Amino acid sequence: MTKQIKTALPTKVTGTGIMIPATDDAGLANYIRTIQQFPILSAEQEYEYASQWVKNHDQDAAEKLLVSHLRLVVSVAYDFRHYGIPVQDLVASGNMGLMQALQKFDPERGFRFSTYAMFWIRAEIYENILNNWSIVKIGTSANQKRVFFNLARAKRALGIMNGNLSDDQAQQIADYLEVPADDVKRMSTRIVARDLSLNAPARDSEQEGVDMLSNLADDGVSIVDNIERQEFRKRGYALLQKHLANLPQRDQEILRARRLTEPAATLEVLSKKYGISRERVRQIEERAYNKLRDAILQDTTGSKNDNE
Repeated sequence: MTKQIKTALPTKVTGTGIMIPATDDAGLANYIRTIQQFPILSAEQEYEYASQWVKNHDQDAAEKLLVSHLRLVVSVAYDFRHYGIPVQDLVASGNMGLMQALQKFDPERGFRFSTYAMFWIRAEIYENILNNWSIVKIGTSANQKRVFFNLARAKRALGIMNGNLSDDQAQQIADYLEVPADDVKRMSTRIVARDLSLNAPARDSEQEGVDMLSNLADDGVSIVDNIERQEFRKRGYALLQKHLANLPQRDQEILRARRLTEPAATLEVLSKKYGISRERVRQIEERAYNKLRDAILQDTTGSKNDNE
């Protein structure tokens, strides 16, 4: 897939090193300075270049559209820098997501390329983390993934500040995430050990508590301005509400209670409310979630079969 995408893209983008940053910190800093020289496009420019690429396979238009969004990739990659994967690797994965977005983007659907590309960039970075983190290599069950990506959020919600969890704290988090307590303790131990190593202060830094990644230069403009963020949230909320409304009433209520409410309702509470077993509630939740996810993905990937 990667080879096919690269083959279809402008040679200036894939062949000069612009898309892949150097492997050391100095190289990454230089890469960031380089991509900050590319202009941020207006909505009209995005539409024009995307249309030229889709209709005529215009290589220059594709190049301009891609390089203007390389800063967006770096911004997203830095959000995941504490997972133990080098930022350079995350940026490289995010750039592949950006290229996939270009292949599938439909400018006639009415939203910004940056909004659409965000989904693909994050998907590629998630895949990189799951494939390379030693924590996940011991298994890739749904429970492990859920703890891996939601442990910090769960600890904040429960007011747990310490790194080494007690048995009671691990159980609280397990109940919150609805996973086994053993998975929580094992994942927490490995995450804490890994983070301590990565976040050690830079040896050459005169400022206490400063790590190597925080020293990288970034004097460019904001990656995603406030208007784009508002558009992204508005689009996501609209899609959620649109496809939620297509689910049966009970499915909607269970999905909202289990996935869209804080704190989430327990299986026991919902089983009593609807007079069904806990397993049946879980099955309905899973079915409704899959339907909702598939409908939203179909909408956002420009499927020719959607009924918008």
